[in-house]
Amino acid sequence: MEFIKPYIDNRELSWLKFNQRVLEEATDSSVPLFERLRFVYIFCNNLDEFFMVRVGYLRERKSLKKDVVDNKTNLTAGEQLKLITEKASELISVKDGIYAKIIEQLSDAGIEKIDLRNKISKEDEEFLAEYFVVEVLPMLTPTIIDKKFPVPFLRNKEIYIAVILKSGDSPKRSLGILPATPSGAFERVVWLPPKNGKTRFALIEHLIMRFADKVYANHEITDRNIFRITRNADIDAEEALYDHDLDFRGVMEELLKKRKKSAPVRIEFDFGGKAVRTAVVEQLNLNLSENFIFAQSAPLDMSFIFRLEERIKPYSELFFPALNPQQSPYIRESEQITRQTERGDILLFYPYESIKPFIRLLEEAANDKDVFSIKITLYRVASDSKIINALISAAENGKRVLALVELRARFDEENNINWSKRLEDAGVRVIYGPEHLKVHSKLLLITKKNGSSVKYFTQVGTGNYNERTSRLYTDLSLLTANHDIGLDAEAVFDALSAGNTVETAKMLWVAPLFLKSRAIAMFNAEIARGSGGYIGLKLNSLTDKDIIEKLVEASGKGVKIDLLVRGICCLVAGVAGYTENIRVISIVGRFLEHSRVYIFGTGERSEVYISSADFMTRNTERRIEVAAPIRNPLIKARLIDDFNTMFADNVKAHAQNAEGGYEKIRIRAGGKLNSQIYFYKRAYENARLIEEKKRTRNKFIGFIKGLFKK
Repeated sequence: MEFIKPYIDNRELSWLKFNQRVLEEATDSSVPLFERLRFVYIFCNNLDEFFMVRVGYLRERKSLKKDVVDNKTNLTAGEQLKLITEKASELISVKDGIYAKIIEQLSDAGIEKIDLRNKISKEDEEFLAEYFVVEVLPMLTPTIIDKKFPVPFLRNKEIYIAVILKSGDSPKRSLGILPATPSGAFERVVWLPPKNGKTRFALIEHLIMRFADKVYANHEITDRNIFRITRNADIDAEEALYDHDLDFRGVMEELLKKRKKSAPVRIEFDFGGKAVRTAVVEQLNLNLSENFIFAQSAPLDMSFIFRLEERIKPYSELFFPALNPQQSPYIRESEQITRQTERGDILLFYPYESIKPFIRLLEEAANDKDVFSIKITLYRVASDSKIINALISAAENGKRVLALVELRARFDEENNINWSKRLEDAGVRVIYGPEHLKVHSKLLLITKKNGSSVKYFTQVGTGNYNERTSRLYTDLSLLTANHDIGLDAEAVFDALSAGNTVETAKMLWVAPLFLKSRAIAMFNAEIARGSGGYIGLKLNSLTDKDIIEKLVEASGKGVKIDLLVRGICCLVAGVAGYTENIRVISIVGRFLEHSRVYIFGTGERSEVYISSADFMTRNTERRIEVAAPIRNPLIKARLIDDFNTMFADNVKAHAQNAEGGYEKIRIRAGGKLNSQIYFYKRAYENARLIEEKKRTRNKFIGFIKGLFKK
């Protein structure tokens, strides 16, 4: 199957290549053993979401009378689904092998998984049989599917045991189904008595499958298996608005209920029980063809590792060494954040530097008598958010607080609905933004009024206002007192309050109306310089066809282009006649690369922006996104230097080749460079220098005080 242009890759296949890079981390012997198991979990969790969203979307496209082709590769939805399932099957097989090897090595390290699908010792059999009868059996609700009993509803991603039942001499066979996902009734991980100094465990689904005979005591079980269904999660909020006489929050609540019952897009089985596989697919009327049925030997749900982690924490050698976000060298603990920002822009770099100064900014604003209003866009927040608490405090203290809560943030909808209610109850004005546009920007505006004087303090970020993910994702957070940026931010919030988006701004770039056009104008300026031009982009994904074509044009004119793209990259670098001057690398490591940085030009003429926007069509044309210029020369130089450091990474970086594949970058003569660890070491060194300066200052103050006493 040929693509139209040799420098274009299919979006879905590019994403699968990214998830393959995630899986490869589970094979890296330099990664501690349990962390390698965590990468297997991340791979599986990513694949779940991919099937729920992208495969769900493509299956709906395929069902349309007119199947519109992909605008970059000219593939129909059906053709893409075929390629997806072929590659997914290949990756699942690889994952099973990696998982088995890790489990074997964990046993050598003293943590043994007992596989109840195989033969076990008499002592373990007796212990587990008693555990099942006492702890599990009373909590099970068995089902038999026949004319008297309808097919039960099977929840998305929950684990079930299927058995084929024979009753007496009757040739008739029935299908029995048992739920095996813990719901507070029993634990997913079953701990066995230690043996030979090892911590031992089994999984509840294997236990239930092993002792299913005790549930269906009046039948003979002729075959059994474990299975799980994945349902479509590609819900359409805009379409639903026309069908409901509800407010937007009510519509989202209704849609979330509908999502739980949406059509299956995949079914997974354990490798055993082939006869029961056929019975499940046929009798449950799943409407899934063979290529959407997957068999695997690893657990269908890898989330059990978090229960395992709690028990084996004392095995410190199995985990990454602890790294904690450090104090930013730009921040003074003894001075109000807004006063520090007035002296110059501040940039926080997560997870290496702490999010605490940002939280302190909000907490100070909540109690500052001069603060008139606080406005913020919220896309994803922590479940125990201090940021939300600060906004509530501000409202209770009489500040005008406006929070745009994006209720369509995928898989965070329910969390955001709950937060929106709590914010409203506290007196915060909650809005949801334009009807057809998600608000993905990370924008905060604090307005201070003292008499006729008005001061703006603006924060623009690349990542969510989420304390938990700020320890896991690499993100940038710019704090500025620039008045023009503040005016632009005010215009953004005014437009959002009216359900619109701004048409122009002086300093900020705002999608969907002019972020993309401003970026393309910058590309054109570099194209005009030919071989003297430079473009550097750090993104999560690159899919926007217009931007890809502009980058290809720039490469053809000799412009040097460096692309740091963690995930999907539909542009293929190094293709003769098209993209010879483009390099693409992807870093997959301990932390999730999430920041977006745009660099145009080199030396003194360089211009740098940070943004919430990837160069995907959905971000540039169908979302509210914001990019902000970096005006402080020192911060600009640091961001460019950091970009170059990431491009020099030879430990966690993969380079894209001219066929669209990715290869680990080989360690060069200069030695190993893991950019993420380098940035953490720098953060620790900066924090050490801060403490050293404090001690020196305190000694000096003590010396002066001593002189006065004398």
